[in-house]
Amino acid sequence: MSFGEPQNPYGQQPPQGQPGYGYPQQAPQGVPPQGGYGYPQQAPQSYPGAPAGYPGGYPGGPGGYPGAHMEMPGGAKAARVILFIVGGLQVLGGLFVIIGGAVFAAVLSDSSSSAQDAGAAAGTAGVIVGLAFIGFALWPILTAAKMGKGRGGVRASGIIYGSLQILFAVLGIVLNLIAFGAADDTTGGGLTLVSVLPSLVSLALGLTIVLGLAKAGDYFRRPQY
Repeated sequence: MSFGEPQNPYGQQPPQGQPGYGYPQQAPQGVPPQGGYGYPQQAPQSYPGAPAGYPGGYPGGPGGYPGAHMEMPGGAKAARVILFIVGGLQVLGGLFVIIGGAVFAAVLSDSSSSAQDAGAAAGTAGVIVGLAFIGFALWPILTAAKMGKGRGGVRASGIIYGSLQILFAVLGIVLNLIAFGAADDTTGGGLTLVSVLPSLVSLALGLTIVLGLAKAGDYFRRPQY
């Protein structure tokens, strides 16, 4: 059927209400209009519990779907490495104490009965203290091992351990400074200053653990499925 010439006022006109090609279609009543090509799209909705700054959900996941991968923050990574190192050093220290106690007991085994008793007591004490060191070393090692998939309990465990390390480091610094003030000669004072260095290093490591885990709350509160 021909609709006539477009300039002919007497020709048959196309039906009204039917948009031509390329025009947006009108949505039926009761149905919200959908944006076509070139229209602004609706922003993705944020997933409940997502950290601030990620409107579409957690980074790494398409559209913020549950279980999306979230990379461990740098502070938490540093705390994890320190926990592994400190735990390993404690294990080595425990083994050193056990071996030292055994060697001391073996050296005194050929002496008098009183010396043998002292050596046996020292060897037993060395084994007990060494095992205590090794058992205590499991705390930072297991905490660091579970940080990859851990929740808030792992974070709290690391913060408590770092806080205890800070406490003992501060006590060590105070005791060494007291000994430094009581020292009369220059040699004694120099040795005391050298003995403060391990406590200062322990203090810095403890602060790194606590601050790194304290700022990684979003990582440990992420949903896991």
